[in-house]
Amino acid sequence: MKMERWKKNLYLCCVACFIVSVGMSQLAPMLPLYLVEMGMEDEAEITRWSGMIFGANFISLAIAAPIWGRLSDKYGRKPMALRASFWLGAIMVGFGLATSPEQLFALRLMQGAMSGFLGAVVPLVAQEAPKEKSGWALGIFFTFQVSGALLGPLFGGWLVELMGCRDVFFFVGGFCFVGFASMFFVHESFTPVPHAAAVSFSKTFKMIPHPRRVVGIFTTTFLLHFSLTCVHPIITVYIASLVPESEHVALISGAVFSATGVASALAGSPLGHLSDRVGPERVMFVSLLLAGLSFLPQAFVTTPLELGALRFIGGIAGAGLIPSTNSLIRQEVSDATLGRIFGLNQSAQFIGMFTGAFFGGWLAGALGIVSVFLIPGTLMLVAAVWFKTMTRK
Repeated sequence: MKMERWKKNLYLCCVACFIVSVGMSQLAPMLPLYLVEMGMEDEAEITRWSGMIFGANFISLAIAAPIWGRLSDKYGRKPMALRASFWLGAIMVGFGLATSPEQLFALRLMQGAMSGFLGAVVPLVAQEAPKEKSGWALGIFFTFQVSGALLGPLFGGWLVELMGCRDVFFFVGGFCFVGFASMFFVHESFTPVPHAAAVSFSKTFKMIPHPRRVVGIFTTTFLLHFSLTCVHPIITVYIASLVPESEHVALISGAVFSATGVASALAGSPLGHLSDRVGPERVMFVSLLLAGLSFLPQAFVTTPLELGALRFIGGIAGAGLIPSTNSLIRQEVSDATLGRIFGLNQSAQFIGMFTGAFFGGWLAGALGIVSVFLIPGTLMLVAAVWFKTMTRK
């Protein structure tokens, strides 16, 4: 039996996304080691440069994502996905050739400015899938995305021991070029809109039947990623305080840290299918509640196991939120403006990740570690109530 074209497109996009996600997730755990290879010795300097280099990508991504989204409305999603995946491979090769932290910082800025792979492929998947199947398709896609991001650091750590940091970047660059090649086999049933890129953002929102709902989706995306990344700077410190006598804090932290991603990978497809049956609004509301309720108790855990279990529950909530937001955008927005709206939603995501990582460390220092869980948890519960009120209106 011949596979339906939209399903073939979906699986090809999933493979490309998995490969690109593996490549994109390599840098964070490798950065400190790479800086040491470059001759940096001071621990404070290594930490400072690691944070600056890692965060630079999100700044330029937040600025560039809507621009690439507008161009995808004019020229198609597939050309933008090809451009972004090729650029990522080239940047990875550039990382392998870099000789200073300043060069790495510049490359990360360039990576974000010219990237936007997910911003192109997500609307491509949503556009090609039947509307009644969009939740399931986006859930499958999300599972591959999270799986790649989870396996990336593990795969990268093994490669570092095998060949060293510099050669790993060359290897991952080649891996990204494979993802680029696979996108050539994706079919896009897209009719270019000649003046799509010229339409202003204000006019874009006038073309949306329910702009308040779309803004609510942007806000939810921001709060979700702000809350998730708030914990990143302090999780190892928090676990060290829970098991002060342990010699395996790094290993325990890695397991607790990955619990969210494992849960998201497992729950992404079933929750996407559920959103097709009961509606993405319901899944989104319950997921917001679950996210908030899973965050608050994390401030009072006494063992890493309790923390890991709560983060696992939070991962299930995230798996319900992200495909539901994408599915809602697909339902609310026409094909002519789909790319730029997804681009704006990506900007909200990256701004949330950048501010979450920044304020997480600041909140822990100013108000204590418990505030890093209590404040985001409360924000998610408030967002749930607000979203419910907004969708009723």
